[in-house]
Formats: sequence, C-alpha cells, structure tokens
Amino acid sequence: MTARLPPLNPLRAFEAAARLGSISAAARELKVTHGAVSHQIRTLEESLKASLFERGGNRLKLTPQGALLLPAVSSAFEGIAAATALVNRPSTSGNLRVSCVPALLSLWLIPRMGSFSEQYPEISLTLTSSNDAALVQSPEIDVAILYGPGGWRDCWARLWSSLELFPVASPTLLNSRPLRSVRDLRDHVLLHGDDGREWNTWLAAADQLDMPRLREHFMSDARLSTEAARHGQGIALGDNITASSLIASGELVIPFDLSVPASDAFYVTCRNEVRSAPIAKVFIDWMFATIESERRSRPSTSARHLIRSRAPRAAPAQSDPLGTFSTRSLPRAALATKPRRKSEKR
Repeated sequence: MTARLPPLNPLRAFEAAARLGSISAAARELKVTHGAVSHQIRTLEESLKASLFERGGNRLKLTPQGALLLPAVSSAFEGIAAATALVNRPSTSGNLRVSCVPALLSLWLIPRMGSFSEQYPEISLTLTSSNDAALVQSPEIDVAILYGPGGWRDCWARLWSSLELFPVASPTLLNSRPLRSVRDLRDHVLLHGDDGREWNTWLAAADQLDMPRLREHFMSDARLSTEAARHGQGIALGDNITASSLIASGELVIPFDLSVPASDAFYVTCRNEVRSAPIAKVFIDWMFATIESERRSRPSTSARHLIRSRAPRAAPAQSDPLGTFSTRSLPRAALATKPRRKSEKR
C-alpha cells in the first residue's frame, strides 16, 4: 500500500496551492520559498505522471486530474490534524468556571457547548452571565469573557473578536410593516441594548441622526434587545457574532446594507496563573479555534432580507471582518467623535 502513495511534502505543497489558489500564498502558509513549493508540485506531477495545474493566469486552476486528487488529499490532512489534536490533548478533568457577557453566553456559547463537551467529556462547565471585569480576579471564576476596551491590568487577556453593528428585525414584523428606507424606522420601536449611543452612531452613519423617534425601549444588555427583536417587538442593533445564528436560521433579518464598528470588542481573560492550567487552556484554545473555524467556513452572505438604504452612503463597501455578512462597514476614523459606550453593555 505505502509503495503506491506519493511523497508527503509534495502532497502538502499541492493541497496548500490548490486551496489558496496561489503558489506564493502556499509558500507563506508553509513558511518556505516560492521555488520550494513549485519544486514540490513538479515532483508530485512527475511521480503521478500527470499535470495537476493549468499554468498561466493570476490564479492557479486545477486540471481534471488535480481536481480528482484534491478532495482525497484535503480529507487525509484533515484526518491527520484531528487525530494529532486528540493525541496531544492534555489530560484534563474537573470543573471549569466561566463568566461570559450575557448576549454572547446565551446566543453563541450555550448553543456550542455540545461541541466542547464532545471533545472534553470529563470537563464540566459552571457558567455565569456577567460582564464584570472584577470577576477576572475572583477565585470563584477561572475564565472571564468580557466585552470592553481591553487593557485590563494584572491578568492575561487576548482579543477574541471585534464587532460590526447593524439593525435586525423579525421577518414577521417587516412583512406587516415594511422598511423601504431608513426614514421608515420612525414608524417602528427602536430597541436599545445600551443607553442609546449605538443607535445614535448607526443613524449618524446613515445620515438620519435627526430622524424623529416616537417609540423606544431601553434594556440592560444586547441579549434582551436581540430577543425582543426576535419576538417582533421592534428593531434592535445586532452584531456579526451574537446575532449570526438567528440570522442564518431566518429568525432575524438585516433590513439595511450598513454596519458600523463597535467601539469595544470581546476578550478572553483570566488570571496569569490560570492561563497555564490545562483545563483552562483547552477551553481558551477551543474558543479561538471555534471562531476561527466559523470565520473560514461561513459563506460571505447569509440568507436574509435586505433593503438597500436610500440614505447617502458615507463610505465604499467593505466586507465584514468575520466574513459573516456583506453589510457595509464604515472606517473607524469616520466614528472618531462617537462617545465610548459603557463596557458593561452588550
């Protein structure tokens, strides 16, 4: 069997170049030179006595033989990576105490708990809904996932994800009371997950800050405003992390092609001495691996209802940093005068 297998390194070079569509990109990923990747691909083609790429053009194109080989090679490397992760997984068991921002806990972490438990069945989680940075130093909490500006002292902290904010609504609500332009928001209830600053920022970006607001509800955090929007109680500001599953399932839709960056972001934090504990390390690594996997696999657009805003556009279209939605983002410089939103929200 082994005598019929091509050499491993040429297969790695072929898989990376085919997946990335570029020998230069494959060289950067594999941390070798452009010439080394080209040489490995030629070696594989000579071994197989077949051309795998059509030469010419700015992007590599697979030949029929290359297209036949790629799925098997990709699957084999994925299997090796998964098995290696299992072999290298630290021996962990016990209880891990995690505090998490309410919206992220309810709308992102809890729906994915099964994935973590499958990988680490001997770890039980104790989850607390909070965005109190003081919990990082509490002996009752091992890992704290916070929403804020970062820069907390005397602890380990790493940026987990930035956010883009955009209006979300129930499709049932929009079917009965359509949003044909941003000005139509005046006929709807605006749902706030903070003191109103986030909606002010979005409306300013849409050039509608002076729009009359006849009805508004204020809530303690984005989890409540998002849930209220899901139940058709009004229009909330969602984000590309906590609202993503509800948008993908069709429970919420995005009525306007405009998003603005949040002033704060999600961070994973813990005490310095906790960071090296195997039980904390596997959870933290899982958090980052999961969001990275979702960023790679999620399509550039989600099934959603979209109404183009008739308001003047303040910036050219840009893609969402997570590849979740194609809502238009404004550069942070355009929001420089925005007051900082309190970190205890969202």
